[in-house]
Order: sequence, then structure tokens, then C-alpha cells
Amino acid sequence: MPILGSCQCKAVQYEVSELDGPMWNCFCQTCRKSHAADHNTAAKVKSENFKLISGEDVLHSFESTPGKLRWFCSRCGSHVYAERPANPEMKVLRAGTFDTDPGSAPMSNVWLSHARPWLAHDPAKENFEEFP
Repeated sequence: MPILGSCQCKAVQYEVSELDGPMWNCFCQTCRKSHAADHNTAAKVKSENFKLISGEDVLHSFESTPGKLRWFCSRCGSHVYAERPANPEMKVLRAGTFDTDPGSAPMSNVWLSHARPWLAHDPAKENFEEFP
């Protein structure tokens, strides 16, 4: 069953036939800044398994590090995927844009040397299903 995904405003929509390995949580500074969150959950997908359904005209890129482009929706700002033009056969999808269950969960945390202690989740704190 394909994985469907989109940006927040739904201008960019895509379909993935399969992921190329397990997902991971990335705590690097560029992911933290790009997503305005403590980490980003990502998954590799071969370009042949990625199909852009709509939104090619609103996708724009930013070179966050030399040779790495982060593609985002120019309407709502959602970061959809990253790629390296030197390796066009692979994309790194942002799992937060998945609309359907990918059938797996992140298997690792990377770049913990960049993690910020004030953003760490404290499981001892009270949890809410919705905003109280």
C-alpha cells in the first residue's frame, strides 16, 4: 500500500511506493532550525519510488549545507524532502508530512551532539491527549 504525503496547505502532494530502509530521528542543528522543532523524523526513498502528484510549481529549495537542498512548499512553508543533486536517485522525506501510516517507526536517533537539553521530552511530566 503506498504512503501518501502532503504539505500543510495540500498544494504539494506525493505518493511513495516503499521506503528505502528504516526511519530515524535527526537532532542536527539544520533539522532543528528547518522544522522549528527539537528533531525531524526522516526516511530515505529512492527517487523511482517517489511520485509528486501535485505542487511542483510551488516547491522551492534552500541549500542548507553545501550540496544538500531542502525542498519546501512556498505557500505554507512545510519542509517536504531533502536531496543532494550529486545523488539524484535518493530523497530524504520528512515523515511529518506523511498522511498515511508508513508501517514503521523511527529506529534510531542521530546527531544527538546537537540536541538541546531544554527541548528534551520529560516522560515524568503530565501528558495530555489535547491542549488542556
